[in-house]
Amino acid sequence: MAPLAYIEILFRGILVGVAASITVGPVAVLCIQRTLSKSRRSGIVSGIGVACADSFMAMIALFFYAMLEHEIQQYSTLLRIIGGIFVILVGVYIFAQNPVPQIRRNRAGRTSLWQDFASIFGLTIANFIVVIPYILAFFAVFEISAVDLTRSGLGAFARALFTIAGFFGGAVAWWTFLAFVINLFRRRFRPRHMLTINRVAGLIIGLLGIYTILSTFFDILPHAG
Repeated sequence: MAPLAYIEILFRGILVGVAASITVGPVAVLCIQRTLSKSRRSGIVSGIGVACADSFMAMIALFFYAMLEHEIQQYSTLLRIIGGIFVILVGVYIFAQNPVPQIRRNRAGRTSLWQDFASIFGLTIANFIVVIPYILAFFAVFEISAVDLTRSGLGAFARALFTIAGFFGGAVAWWTFLAFVINLFRRRFRPRHMLTINRVAGLIIGLLGIYTILSTFFDILPHAG
């Protein structure tokens, strides 16, 4: 397999990692709260905890892809449309959420960095029922072929490894970026600013879902005649 192909797989994995992390849910609110009330390091370590948990669940998602290999091949177009609809619904949900009350309720205690990591890792894993389908949807959106990734052989193992490495790298990059930005504007940051972040994140994710559905139909239409 050409080196450029591995770079593409790595890049797609990074995109999924960023997209799966950009949602401003309870876990993200907790990371931001720790950055504001404790330190930038606490926010970054908490974000790495989320990235580790999400990467573990991404591996589980690939396993499910392997179990459903035939169905994925047979219904790939339908799955992309369903994935796009799911992503749109997630975008609408994020857009409608108001994280301000939750930020005001959260109070960060005096915990070590290891405790910050472990607590948020456990919290993220506990939401696996929601997170795994969410990751699967973004695999479909960014056209990561799980069939190619889960076949036997060294090449397939390398592709799966690059996908997960990209996913982890994208997730860590997002959480680190978020902690740096929040810390940079620590004195100016107000909880209401999270509402704006929610709106922007929800809009971006919703548009991504719409693009996925439209691109799927435009791929189909030329072959229909």
